[in-house]
Amino acid sequence: MIKVMDRKLLVGLEIGTTKVTLLIGEVLPDKTLSIIGFGTCPSRGMDKGGVNNLELVVQCVKKAINQAELMADCQIESVYLALSGKHISCQNEIGMVPISEEEVMQEDVDTVIHTAKSVRVRDEHRVLHVIPQEYAIDYQEGIKNPVGLSGVRMQARVHLITCYNDMAKNIVKVVERCGLKVDQLIFSGLSSSLAVLTEDERELGVCMVDIGGGTMDITIYTNGSLRYSKVIPYAGNIVTSDIAYAFGASPIDAEYIKVHTECTLNSTICQDKTIEVPSLGGRPLRNLQLYRITEIIEPRYTELLHLVNHEIIRLQETLSKNNIKSHLAAGVVLTGGASQIDGLIDCAQRVFHTQVRIGYPMHLSGLTEVIQKPNYSTVVGLLYYGQEHQLNYKEHKESRASVGTLLKKINRWLKKEF
Repeated sequence: MIKVMDRKLLVGLEIGTTKVTLLIGEVLPDKTLSIIGFGTCPSRGMDKGGVNNLELVVQCVKKAINQAELMADCQIESVYLALSGKHISCQNEIGMVPISEEEVMQEDVDTVIHTAKSVRVRDEHRVLHVIPQEYAIDYQEGIKNPVGLSGVRMQARVHLITCYNDMAKNIVKVVERCGLKVDQLIFSGLSSSLAVLTEDERELGVCMVDIGGGTMDITIYTNGSLRYSKVIPYAGNIVTSDIAYAFGASPIDAEYIKVHTECTLNSTICQDKTIEVPSLGGRPLRNLQLYRITEIIEPRYTELLHLVNHEIIRLQETLSKNNIKSHLAAGVVLTGGASQIDGLIDCAQRVFHTQVRIGYPMHLSGLTEVIQKPNYSTVVGLLYYGQEHQLNYKEHKESRASVGTLLKKINRWLKKEF
């Protein structure tokens, strides 16, 4: 068995409310990702993104690790780890610095971003991501890459995503108990958006909603930049609970009814259809009319989507006040395990009054028949994030090395002259 470090491999781990998933991806010569290892386990000890039983979560993660390592024939050492929960918050900040030379250098960009993120965050919180939105040099605004441009003063707008420090420590502790290191913590909503959104959608304006078991992760983009991040601590599990209580079904059977029943969000075409529902305690199967299930599921999903729509409207009002593009021309993209129910697109279009699609992980090879589904968007996005992170680190390291070499040459030349 070989170690991950011996190949160009990336590992993503999502510890969700309903499932634990680990993916091992190999970066091919053409920069595409091939999924070579996959492990999953029903989640225990997690609730709405938080750890409430450490040992149970560790057991689940170990099972997923063993499955993936066996499939990929490798031994992993570190992972990119997803993080969600209602403790996630965001804020948009502005930094400003004078341009030190005649034109903007990478050091100026680093300085202005550092200035923008040097703000007070909520107590007990720490910064998870600092994501540049756009730059302005003197009177020119909307600049995406300022390096090489001339000016006197530069301004940067950034999007900060923060998390509660102890919540982050607890989920990292799970990974460390499994003998692994965490390469980086990544907000689940950001990760999912990397897997399912296109560049065109980000430019036009789009809202992505990852509907999981315990939380809904929201990310909103306009003009190519991330403007808003939010976690709503209600999601698919409350729909499952409603079904279980209404029909006296086990949570497992209720989840199956929710996901696999046809026309669950369209009562008008379900009037004459029935479904067999298992009973508790070994009682015989029951036949239920589908419209009765629809009467439970449709109002709850509509309520969840209205919570999202409220966040969209509130953000659009804020952006408009600041003269920032706020229209979401690309509509809404729904992903996550709880997005896989029949009729959700029509239901969402009635709420959002815009185009809606279901987001699937894109641009993959390898075990695509297994993981090219909405419920794996987050963990696939972790691999894309890791790929970009390693590329940026390599470029930054090479840049620093070239600057160092140049300084050494200048130093040797000066010594010869004097």
